[in-house]
Amino acid sequence: MPHDHAAPASDADTRRLGVAVALNLGLTLAQLIGGVLAGSLALVADALHNLSDAVSLLVALVARRVARRPADARMTFGYGRIEAVAALVNSTTLAVLGLWLLAEAGRRALDPAPVEGWTVIALAALALAVDAATAALTARGARGSVNIRAAFLHNLGDALASLAVIVSGALILLYDWRLADPLATVLVSGMILAMAWSAGREAAGVLMLGAPAALDAAEVARDLARLPGVAGLHHVHLW
Repeated sequence: MPHDHAAPASDADTRRLGVAVALNLGLTLAQLIGGVLAGSLALVADALHNLSDAVSLLVALVARRVARRPADARMTFGYGRIEAVAALVNSTTLAVLGLWLLAEAGRRALDPAPVEGWTVIALAALALAVDAATAALTARGARGSVNIRAAFLHNLGDALASLAVIVSGALILLYDWRLADPLATVLVSGMILAMAWSAGREAAGVLMLGAPAALDAAEVARDLARLPGVAGLHHVHLW
């Protein structure tokens, strides 16, 4: 019964995650304050999105440490699957956040409030820079861990969301088009929900012992059946 082990967490990956957490927490605080002062729901949405990334990165950091524990009498397969658990928790939290933002955007669309465009643009540009830096910090670890991959995808989505917020700030500044703010919030919410679905489905597949996508179970069974000395093959399981 072949199975695939995730690459072990390196100290460098762990340090990168720590820096990414600090960057996202600082950015969240700046965006929340700026969003409230500027009256921008899109900026608050982007701040909450970044907060979810900070939390997801923090959970990822803890999960990476736990995953490095050796197998013992109680956990005979080791602790590696905790990373999939962390990814599923992050995805569920992200989905709830996305639905809440959609509801708030609908309420704001019915009664668009005045928004300070320059504040929105400046803080969204800062967010874009931090999102890009965080994505770079987690890119290497994402290749060997579903947990880190979920955090990496969050940050890529954040970068796109920040671009949308910058555009909404520019439209408000140039044309006083206040509806741009809730529309940008809807776009950010859609990105959040799409990422939550993608990362959650992958994590659930790991927890449900699903076969790796790159493997064809029938082909593996045929190859095993051709080995010398194999008379028959029954109940092939891949995970």
